[in-house]
Amino acid sequence: MPSLFRFLLVVGVLGGLVYAGAFSLTRYVEPQPREMSVTISPDKLFKPR
Repeated sequence: MPSLFRFLLVVGVLGGLVYAGAFSLTRYVEPQPREMSVTISPDKLFKPR
């Protein structure tokens, strides 16, 4: 049974590290806004009859 507790502890610590990394990315990294343009072919603008 101690190996199960050790496994759960390791999985919990790794999950906490992933959560802390994701939290720090959302907290301290500011995305750079930029313009985006997408070309759409005329075939997709009109519905076929």
